[in-house]
Amino acid sequence: MTDSVRAFLRNVATGIKDSILGIGTISKLDARIQQKREEQRRRRASGALAQRRAQSEERKPDNDPKVASRIFQCCAWNGGVFWLSLFLFYRVFIPLLQALTAKIIGDPSLHGSVWSWLEFILTSVFSALWVLPLFVLSKIVNAIWFQDIADLAFEVSGCKAQPFPSVSKIIADMLFNLLLQALFLIQGMIVSLFPIDAIGQMVSLLHMSLLYSLYCFEYRWFNHGVEMHQRLSNIERNWPYYFGFGLPMALLTALPSSYIISGCLFSILFPLFIISANEAKTPTKLYHFQLRLFSLVVLISNKLFHKTVHLQSSLTSSTSSERLSSPHTSPSRQRLLPTQ
Repeated sequence: MTDSVRAFLRNVATGIKDSILGIGTISKLDARIQQKREEQRRRRASGALAQRRAQSEERKPDNDPKVASRIFQCCAWNGGVFWLSLFLFYRVFIPLLQALTAKIIGDPSLHGSVWSWLEFILTSVFSALWVLPLFVLSKIVNAIWFQDIADLAFEVSGCKAQPFPSVSKIIADMLFNLLLQALFLIQGMIVSLFPIDAIGQMVSLLHMSLLYSLYCFEYRWFNHGVEMHQRLSNIERNWPYYFGFGLPMALLTALPSSYIISGCLFSILFPLFIISANEAKTPTKLYHFQLRLFSLVVLISNKLFHKTVHLQSSLTSSTSSERLSSPHTSPSRQRLLPTQ
């Protein structure tokens, strides 16, 4: 029992340390990427013609995205544009307008009834014409920038990204992934309603920490060709480490009461933790017991996914003969890959 508790605390502390210290590598990441590219260019430039081509490429301006610039764009867009606009509207414009209308109308009771309608109309228009479109646009832009950051961070490792066998399998993996994460998020919200508030909040925090770790490591595992069932097994078999890794972001995003503000904060922090996940040295030794928190949502996801998206998988003879070593099943044909 003592050894189990000691191992738990050590793994949680290691996860927290990796998530925070990994952010410090950002300042050196662009230089490492440039050095890696120059080494590859020199290896390719063996002949005279290849050397001339390499020299001409060096003269061209480097238009490739930089990690630091992409992270700055995420912070500027989510913090400087989205978050700042919300702050100015709700904390500056609305209070000033309320004070101005109070002076104009004079009568407090009349002003109260007029202001309640005016505030409702203004906030509704602002949400419909600014917040909602900007929120949708932010999701699209952030997804592109997050992928750029993850690809650049993975490039430093020197590993070659492992392609999935087919486009249909990539789509199946992404759809199954989205469905499973949505169900797991709902599961975390449900457990937070536990009658004993402290226990409910702790279990919900565990859910969110593991989910954020899955978000962060997903880019790295995808580039290594690790499929969804194996990603979940990695987290469940070393859950104290991944709980610690996702804990800082789970705590920080839980501070704002507004879902929109929390989403902005997540979009600012997430690129930093993608870098940390790529730099992290995940534990090779498994924890004493596996925490099967994903089992229920995997079961539901498999049933829903099988009925809606991947019915054709049951028609292939290859899938019926395969057996997985992982406790989770994937909707598409699986292949066993080593844990990264």
